[in-house]
Amino acid sequence: METQLILSFSPERIIQLMLAPAIMISACGLLLLGINNKYSIVVNRIRLLNQESRLIRKNIGTEEYTSDDNVRLEVIIQQIQKLMYRLKLVRNAVLSYSSAVALFVLTSLLLGISFIAAFEKLNVLIMGAFLFGMIMVFGGIVFAGRETIKGYEIVSFEVEAEQ
Repeated sequence: METQLILSFSPERIIQLMLAPAIMISACGLLLLGINNKYSIVVNRIRLLNQESRLIRKNIGTEEYTSDDNVRLEVIIQQIQKLMYRLKLVRNAVLSYSSAVALFVLTSLLLGISFIAAFEKLNVLIMGAFLFGMIMVFGGIVFAGRETIKGYEIVSFEVEAEQ
């Protein structure tokens, strides 16, 4: 009886069902766009701090090197460590969102296969893929939130260190 229900769906209904995961793919794409921007910003900040660190270290042992340079070098080292943790959070968010996209694509493919082959046992797999994709989106949001908090902490640390 279930096979008859599956086969009675019109092509329009099948396409509608396959579009639900596509909407989530689009949403994840927007989330990925934003988090990739953060990734670039954090990487560039680490590179700038490394460059500044190299310039300060180059002056060690010369008359140009001051105690302020020593303090700044210590602050840079601490900032880089904090930024590396932040970079890991961004990486985890990117991986979560990318995994979610893959799972939503898999969901769409399985939906199409289940309608063509009239194989209702795929329904559990379809729901599992979709729900796991949603869990991955949630995980990405958690990582992105933690990254935002860490970003604030790093800026606060830098402001306090400069005063």
